Amino acid sequence: MKILILSKHDVESLLSMQKCIDLMADALASLARGDVILPLRPVLRVPDTPNAFALMPAYSKSLRAIGAKLITVFPGNHGTDLASHQGAVLLFDGERGNVLALIDAASITAIRTAAVSGVATRLLATKNASMLAVLGSGVQARAHIHAMLAVRPFKKVLLWSRNADHARDLGENAKREGVEFVVTREAERAVRGADVVCTVTASREPVLCGEWLRSGAHVNAVGASVPTSRELDTEAVRRSRVFVDRRESALNEAGDLLIPMREGAITENHIVAEIGQLLTGAAAGRQSDGEITLFKSLGLAVEDLASAQYLYDRAKRDEAGHWAEF
Repeated sequence: MKILILSKHDVESLLSMQKCIDLMADALASLARGDVILPLRPVLRVPDTPNAFALMPAYSKSLRAIGAKLITVFPGNHGTDLASHQGAVLLFDGERGNVLALIDAASITAIRTAAVSGVATRLLATKNASMLAVLGSGVQARAHIHAMLAVRPFKKVLLWSRNADHARDLGENAKREGVEFVVTREAERAVRGADVVCTVTASREPVLCGEWLRSGAHVNAVGASVPTSRELDTEAVRRSRVFVDRRESALNEAGDLLIPMREGAITENHIVAEIGQLLTGAAAGRQSDGEITLFKSLGLAVEDLASAQYLYDRAKRDEAGHWAEF
């Protein structure tokens, strides 16, 4: 039996951001319809460090596929040659159970995470959004710039990072997008005028304050994915209509929401809906141009599975990747 092996380069050449946005919309809608089995991910914490190892399994009836992502999360890799998320996605045939592919997880994670934010932004941001703020300067900052520009015609992007050199490097590399990029020294300056804000940092404490958010802003909160960490302060969450990728995951893993709940500032009912419910018409999104919307992203195994299945089919068609005996 042979399996397909796809490297980081293979993934990046085969999976465009625009295509991934459409794939993620389909995957989240399928989840909302009940066509996906998605256990909560077990996470092994490395003692005395912020590092972790996670297993993310999923089954999709519509894709007829089973898969799992095995991934390490090492936040200290931000700003280095190594991604903060590394690992492999294993794709299995959902009908016969055989292994189909072994695919680089860091590249899938980078693209699909930003693509999901793209789906949320397409659904929730105001139609005339023209100013984007990105807090963070790592892999996800770069990917989110691509995703945001794919769904809204932003005229200006404001960048902030605790590492100003990294932010400047990101701005220089992103200029090829044909949009004005400005690096700010304070996160507040980036956020104050923004129509859309993406928080993609490794911070364990808030980098975005609710009082900075303008009327009508949309926020994609991406960086924090454990109950004890958050990028948004309580006021930012309290002021927002909150949407999530998956309610069960958010209520178990999202410190951005769980900490305000523990403080008594909000309840579980503050979560309006899952993004997939907006896609299927089961729930409504933005109600007015003046309200603040928040998408809390955690990342789901079905997103990796949908990406892996597409990559497998595309690689077979294009004769890409490497086939190995297994």
